[in-house]
Amino acid sequence: MTNVSSTTSRFAIQPAERMKGLPTQFFATLVGKANAQIAAGHDVINLGQGNPDRPTPPHIVTSIQEASANPLYHKYPPFSGFPFLKQAIAQRYKEDHNVDLDPDTEVAILFGGKTGLIEIAQCLLNPGDVCLVPDPGYPDYWSGVALAGAEMAFMPLREENNFLPDYSQLKQSDLDRAKLMFINYPNNPTGATAPASFYEDTVTFAEKNGVVVASDFAYGAIGFDGQKPISFLQTPGAKEVGIEFYTLSKTYNMAGWRVGFALGNKEVIRLINLMQDHYYCSLFGGIQAAAATALTASQDCVTELRDVYESRRNALYTALASIGWNAKPSQGSFFSWLPVPKGHSSQSLADLLLEEAKVVVAPGVGFGTHGEGYVRLGLLSSEARLEEAVQRIGKLNLFNS
Repeated sequence: MTNVSSTTSRFAIQPAERMKGLPTQFFATLVGKANAQIAAGHDVINLGQGNPDRPTPPHIVTSIQEASANPLYHKYPPFSGFPFLKQAIAQRYKEDHNVDLDPDTEVAILFGGKTGLIEIAQCLLNPGDVCLVPDPGYPDYWSGVALAGAEMAFMPLREENNFLPDYSQLKQSDLDRAKLMFINYPNNPTGATAPASFYEDTVTFAEKNGVVVASDFAYGAIGFDGQKPISFLQTPGAKEVGIEFYTLSKTYNMAGWRVGFALGNKEVIRLINLMQDHYYCSLFGGIQAAAATALTASQDCVTELRDVYESRRNALYTALASIGWNAKPSQGSFFSWLPVPKGHSSQSLADLLLEEAKVVVAPGVGFGTHGEGYVRLGLLSSEARLEEAVQRIGKLNLFNS
């Protein structure tokens, strides 16, 4: 019997071209740097990621504990999910946003919102097509476009335009090939929100250019200063030109449960459901039952969570002002978008804060070229830890006049 050594074998795995074209996972690099400091024994305050720090509300946990014992949920679920969950999300959108949704044709259940953001690009884009992407924006938008073999055209989000894209500045050559666009408010990473007029302009723009709108409403429950974030689907004509993605991760601290929805245009919803039919058989039924509980039970836990984030935001910006790091407070989401001091890039500042203050922040350039000049901080630590992080940064004297 011949013993072939793996070190001398000529056999080699050849990945598909689509795997070679995937963007670098920005957050994996960020986590690696932070973990190296933790492994060296340092007390690291991680404000760089978007992982909710509070537990799922007890009534939702109780719901899955009870549902897990139901033999119905031990079988394969319906391919597109249980009707009761679709009805629950339609009810929630009606109560929160006065949006009417047909649970059967205008709701798709997702394995987390991120999955849908990847799938829609594969459903709609061919090689050579263009997707309009916000810059800065959530990096996973890029992943779906890359997997589809399509191209991206970036929509700059500038502070002087309240971090909204200016459609009049986009190149006609890009618009001629554009089939899909992503928008995201409350925005990650900038914390900006969008007015109703922006969504009206977006519907008009989409109709004129034949572009499907994908509204990422992941932070739709988190608006500050008494301002409730607006859903894209509230806009007349929105369902004719696009869909909205929603997730339970942020609203109910259910990030690990992986429950999301795509909502709106019937044909796009049909395509997403069709693609998912080939990937898997929906979510575990017990999780679907608990998700329905989250959506239909008292929403006091959502109000309480929003208040926690607003209190943390206020504490953070008060502390930042005390060390001379001045910025406009975020309007929504659980992120803060802060300008870097003179003499630094976003990456050099992030590296300095980790090395010298043991504070993790996300460099803005990781969200796109127009993110340069900023860093993103998460509101996902206690007020005391946020204030401690700022105190550590203040000792570096980066913001002295």
